[in-house]
Amino acid sequence: TRTASWLAMRAGRRTQVTDFRQTKLHYNAFHAETLTGSAFFLTMADSCDKCILKIMINEISYHKKNDEIECVHYKNWHKSYPPHTHTGHIMLCCVESGKVCIIIDGRSRIYAQGDEFSIPPDVLHEIKPADETGYSMAVICIRVPEEAELREGYLAELKDSILDRPENIYLIEEMSQDSNISPYHMIRQFKKAFGLTPHQFQIQCKVRKAQKLLEEEKSVSEVTYDTGFCDQSHLDRCFHKIVGLTPKEYKDAVKK
Repeated sequence: TRTASWLAMRAGRRTQVTDFRQTKLHYNAFHAETLTGSAFFLTMADSCDKCILKIMINEISYHKKNDEIECVHYKNWHKSYPPHTHTGHIMLCCVESGKVCIIIDGRSRIYAQGDEFSIPPDVLHEIKPADETGYSMAVICIRVPEEAELREGYLAELKDSILDRPENIYLIEEMSQDSNISPYHMIRQFKKAFGLTPHQFQIQCKVRKAQKLLEEEKSVSEVTYDTGFCDQSHLDRCFHKIVGLTPKEYKDAVKK
């Protein structure tokens, strides 16, 4: 069926529908196999009857029940998102109107109304409107098991160290010493495996942690300190670049 083939991730790594079930999420959306991508998104969003977070700001609606699944809906959106990744999550997307341009590995592809596509975990990608009319798009971000070859070795250990404590000062020289490999080779191998350099990955992890802390109603100044940013303006710049909102906008939206 249309949604089943979408969930099978036609273009990407060998993640199957069964992998999504292994996440043990308490949703029945997989029974709605004849739904279109957009209707599937609405089913997922409606099932979040106990969402810990629901954001509606400007033209974005965002639903989050836990760290396993997130649902995002963009309506007449014009913002662009620079190169970034989603660690351990697959993105399932359906364009409702307009056109969106997705850039992966330097190659761009335009998706129009009715098109469905997926972006695997740890794949560097860029999102931007294809023209001045913008786009409306439904996105489901689901945690999936990490591939076996990425769970072992010094790269996995380095990645886990950054994920666990992104706020810590962790210089490239220190990473190189801990990995017992040259800085240049380490950076190349890390980017090849996870899409970003260690420094870029650490900044992204800091921002993801900032989002969680803001959801817990911590102040922006507390979040700045707890995530290891040198000052609030640095947090603002990095946060807006990745999330598309300022920390204050995000925090205000969480309260609604």
